[in-house]
Amino acid sequence: MKIIISYIIAAILITSQLASAQQIAKTETGSFLLRGGTLVTVSNGTITGDLLVADGKIKSIGESIPLPAGAIEIDCAGKYVYPGMIDGGTKLGLQEVGSVSLTSDHNEIGDFIPHMEALTAVNPNAVSIPVTRVNGITSALVVPSGGSFPGTASLINLVGYTPDQMYAGFKGAVLNFPATGKRGWWDRRSAEDIKKEAEKAMKTLDDTWKKVKLYAKINAAASSDKKALAGYNPSMDAMLQVANGTRHLLVEVNKEADIKAALKWIEKNEVNAILTGVSEGYRVAADIAKADLPVIVGPVLSIPGRQSDKYDAAYTNPGLLHKAGVKVVLRTSSYENVRNLPYNAGFAAAYGMGTEAALRSVTLSAAEVFGVAGQLGSLDEGKIANLFVSDGDPFETKTDIYHLFISGRKVPLESRHTLLYDEFLNRDPGLKK
Repeated sequence: MKIIISYIIAAILITSQLASAQQIAKTETGSFLLRGGTLVTVSNGTITGDLLVADGKIKSIGESIPLPAGAIEIDCAGKYVYPGMIDGGTKLGLQEVGSVSLTSDHNEIGDFIPHMEALTAVNPNAVSIPVTRVNGITSALVVPSGGSFPGTASLINLVGYTPDQMYAGFKGAVLNFPATGKRGWWDRRSAEDIKKEAEKAMKTLDDTWKKVKLYAKINAAASSDKKALAGYNPSMDAMLQVANGTRHLLVEVNKEADIKAALKWIEKNEVNAILTGVSEGYRVAADIAKADLPVIVGPVLSIPGRQSDKYDAAYTNPGLLHKAGVKVVLRTSSYENVRNLPYNAGFAAAYGMGTEAALRSVTLSAAEVFGVAGQLGSLDEGKIANLFVSDGDPFETKTDIYHLFISGRKVPLESRHTLLYDEFLNRDPGLKK
């Protein structure tokens, strides 16, 4: 009976998604001249001038740019133009309703499944995507969850009919680093059991990595002889680029002791790594800075991890890491509230990071860490036109977004929220009880 009910709920959700997708207006293509706005470039300070969007990119930035034939002029006087924000870790498009398993597609069976790509599971019509982008978020990293190696994360732009159309140029395998300590208040394991499980997990990780390196060595030898390895081994094939350092390994780790252990493991195995989670990074910020590793931190809007921590431990963590010289990217680690990324950044800014660094952490720093700074993250000529126009600081809840561009397309500022607002604002007064 429960299975039947789940299928019915899933069918209703899918139907409602399709209906809402049909109601949202189409994106506009063409050339757009943003006239007279305050351009917060991130890369080169703040200037007042014009910005021309054409052929999907930022064609030119300057003063008194002539309006090209056929272009649409948008008056941005008194408004601010920002590069689109990038969330460094989400389940956006991978999950709809947490309590309905049929709407979740981020956790596959298996402990070592790096070949499972989050990109293939993204639902371009997910209700949360329009809700997210109308708040100025134009790109997000979608991340799988599950076992030790749960799959491969991908960066996506928040417009497209297919996952491939949304792909934004970065993929990284995910490693959930072995954790010590209790998993939460519900964890009733003894200290001895916790230690044994952690040691076992670490041994499994080391054994797995040895197999990965051996497979990469055999593959390299076969390739030099212009031969192909016999058999079908997608999980190992997915790790080849990680093994040779051309693809990042996103190492999810949070506790102080685990971060130290992860740093040693990364150095020993010469892994091209990005640390993610890092909720206690502030305790070992100097060590992370010395290792010269970037971090993806968040959510900032979170409670302390230990009872002994100060109330603002999560709020101050990004700022303390930044001050130690670590490159910081922020994430919401959410699927339904990715729209709150600017407010996570706002808290990080207010609690020690500063506005400029916080803005950079959700724009250019994110693009640099993901290797797409030549395309995204700032307002520069030649970059993809991912940007938005607002009437103030996007970290403030009172700020409104007036125009939004993703991949040079003018995106309607509509979502399920705005459609419901309009529906009930203009509801039919003639309806009877």
